[in-house]
Amino acid sequence: MDLRDASEQDLKAILSLNRAWEHYLSPLDLRRLARLHEQADQHRVVDSDGEVVAFLLAFREGCDYDSANYRWFADRYERFLYIDRVVVSGRQQGQGLGRTLYEDLFSRARVAGIDRVCCEFDLSPPNPASQVFHEHLGFEEVGTQHYGNTGKQVSLRIRQI
Repeated sequence: MDLRDASEQDLKAILSLNRAWEHYLSPLDLRRLARLHEQADQHRVVDSDGEVVAFLLAFREGCDYDSANYRWFADRYERFLYIDRVVVSGRQQGQGLGRTLYEDLFSRARVAGIDRVCCEFDLSPPNPASQVFHEHLGFEEVGTQHYGNTGKQVSLRIRQI
């Protein structure tokens, strides 16, 4: 398994992973993903024998990103790294790839002098595996947010670095 920067050649595989977990993530098409890839401060993949099996997409403050969750953090914090999405292939889960991607991002934050990493996960519909994962890594809830009349609610979290 190799951890490396995502490339434009990886975007179709990343899009496929995103689609598999869209019930917890916002939908993407190739055009939007390419734009996010360009804006990202960190877009990393785990490659297993030439196949992308996990990815993490993160943004710094000051980015022109229209995500309601990103905007929530931007309205409240001057400096941060925001994890927009992290996906691990279903057949690769439980092997520590999510933790590897997060530790890599924490290292990036330290080097850049950023003292907080932000993220969110679903409360409704519930995503208990993500909640346990984020709590284990030391993320603490700093707010919640509803999405219009969709019934979706997220827990907004920060980990101090």
